[in-house]
Amino acid sequence: MKRSVFFQPADGWVGDLIPFEKDGEFWLFYLHEVRSDPKPGTSWNLITTKDLTQFEDHGVALPHGTTAELDFNAYTGSVVVDESGVHHLFYTGQNPRNLGADGVPLQLVMHATSIDGMQSWTKHPELTFGAPDGYESGDWRDPFVFRDEAKGHWRMLLAARHSTGPERRRGVIAQCISTDLMTWEHTEPFWDPRRYITHECPDVFQWGEWWYMVYSEFSESFTTRYRMAKSPDGPWTVPNLDTIDGRAFYASKTAERDGRRFFFGWIASKEGNRDHGPWEWAGTMSVLEARQNPDGTLAFSFADELVESFWEDVPASLAAELPVSLDVPDGYTAVVSQEELPTQFYAKAVLDIAPDTTECGLLLRSSQDGDHSYILRLEPKRNRLVFDRWPRAITGDAQWHVSGDVPFDIELERPCNLAPGEHSLEVIVDGDTCVAVVDRQVALSARIYDLTTGRIGVFAGEGSVTVTELEIRQRTEN
Repeated sequence: MKRSVFFQPADGWVGDLIPFEKDGEFWLFYLHEVRSDPKPGTSWNLITTKDLTQFEDHGVALPHGTTAELDFNAYTGSVVVDESGVHHLFYTGQNPRNLGADGVPLQLVMHATSIDGMQSWTKHPELTFGAPDGYESGDWRDPFVFRDEAKGHWRMLLAARHSTGPERRRGVIAQCISTDLMTWEHTEPFWDPRRYITHECPDVFQWGEWWYMVYSEFSESFTTRYRMAKSPDGPWTVPNLDTIDGRAFYASKTAERDGRRFFFGWIASKEGNRDHGPWEWAGTMSVLEARQNPDGTLAFSFADELVESFWEDVPASLAAELPVSLDVPDGYTAVVSQEELPTQFYAKAVLDIAPDTTECGLLLRSSQDGDHSYILRLEPKRNRLVFDRWPRAITGDAQWHVSGDVPFDIELERPCNLAPGEHSLEVIVDGDTCVAVVDRQVALSARIYDLTTGRIGVFAGEGSVTVTELEIRQRTEN
């Protein structure tokens, strides 16, 4: 079996990532999820990578506490290094047996340090602190620390909730400040939109003249978004396309190397490893590279290193040589490859879309006639990319007993600009994971469980499209 593109430990799943760049190498701490009953505590595990394609698993980096300690669950946080070279790790401590006045387990900010280059960590329980008055004590997590050079102090952002107000609109990014990383003072909120339940895993960075705030929201979308400003104090503005990915990609945090910014998150698994299963917490790691558009907005695509790791051509002959034109003004047509594709591959199609076309795109793991497949569908009239599958779950033995637009499919869509003309659609398929990118601007991740093999195809509906390029490559292990 080929080495997976998307890291997952052999004994669990990847939860929230805490990326840190050190000497050109990414240190990717993550919450190690183990699905067993009774549920064990959560530790920080570590993988490292230099090329974003090969990952070294170092196992537990920060062990969780005992059943009697405040950090039985060591949840999300951040890592910074001070001027003397000491690394400071801030994390969320939670123990389901340690309840607040409201009967909800307390969430606490906890601190550990390393003087040996992050090879080992010393915890400092005496520096633990919780939410102040006015905030719910059970939502005080994900401490993100960054240096504000202009003001000469450190700032800590926290996923928090006001203790009063509409139940589903109390979410706030709280803030503390410090001059020494040891003692922290509560101050005014960093961002207080009064919009959603909470805003997890806050992350802030500067890129050129712009500042960016990243967060993952508890809402009907469960997605990661970003905001823009000319100062870390705001005001924060909403870009036209403010999401990083779709429903499947969550809790993304960022790291920079050589002027490039990468977003590290996890693609959620589904219960029962079935296409129609509910989303679960944690899954496999995925990385997207952000690119800065001229107006400061962010585009998301595969890192070049990842694309270049697929270098061996895979034959996939269609009915005719390229270019292939599909012209169906009021109908539908598809062309499917003669060969089945491997379970892991990279594909890129360039589609020249005529005006007034309703839909076109790629079929993945398709049957020979194209009637059973996963679908990456570009919809120019709606300016969106959709991940779909056909057929849906079968509810009976009659021909109309097919599930309709269940939310698990509707939520896998992304807005994108699909004006008439050429558009590129890239996709990486690896086992049960699929990530697509349109025009190196818009990314969409998904799970693909039920169809394990099949062909690739191109299709058009109610319009015209010309496939000018189609390349498919796989990785060859050394």
